[in-house]
Amino acid sequence: MGAELLRVEDLEVSVGEKEILHGVDLTIGRGETHVIMGPNGAGKSTLAGALMGDPEYTVTSGRIFFDGEELQELAVNERARRGLFLSFQNPVEVPGISLENFVRSALEQRTGKKIRIWEFRKQVRKVLETLQMDRSYAERDLNVGFSGGEKKKAEILQMLLLSPTLAILDETDSGLDVDAVRTVSEGIREFQKDRSASLLIITHNAAILNSLEVDAVHILADGRIAASGGKELIPVIEREGFAEYETSQREEAGA
Repeated sequence: MGAELLRVEDLEVSVGEKEILHGVDLTIGRGETHVIMGPNGAGKSTLAGALMGDPEYTVTSGRIFFDGEELQELAVNERARRGLFLSFQNPVEVPGISLENFVRSALEQRTGKKIRIWEFRKQVRKVLETLQMDRSYAERDLNVGFSGGEKKKAEILQMLLLSPTLAILDETDSGLDVDAVRTVSEGIREFQKDRSASLLIITHNAAILNSLEVDAVHILADGRIAASGGKELIPVIEREGFAEYETSQREEAGA
């Protein structure tokens, strides 16, 4: 186990008047890859949004620590500067700024240093090759006219270039065909080579996990962590689904 990077304590989160998360505890060490799996509506994206500071999600109780610092009072951009990264389930289109310029600007804001354009473009080309994307994508407006798979690859490109301390991938494999899943997995494996960086992969589909190193798997059901274990949990979920965990949570709540 690596030194602690992220610690979530008894986290309760609401959207509007509805409480979605009911006391989530989670600890991720440096260099570790954790997976959160669960059925639709379990609160997986709510957890990702709360960690990143999305104002749509209101933390009503609990605490979030990242690299020893409590995050509650920090805005999204401040969390990003400290090394948090969130790959969106549905990436938005941003007309008027190219993918390359967007990432370069974000990297300059995070590091506080001016980026040398030609050196940066070499890095961009290398990552584009890893993700099997044509070089022209770097010059196109961010996500504008991109297919679903291209948007997801663009998110992985941003992760690789920004080199966050903790990358949160929210349903990155959603809607991808088999070839795109394989390519995105290659990008994630490239990120895992940095043993000081950590990953939190949120998914309900095990296909993207098959070729990845995974340190821990957590089952989120009915807004709670219903079970935790190693990678051996993944084939169990593939075979049996999440019904057992949802039922156990309802029974526990009614006890």
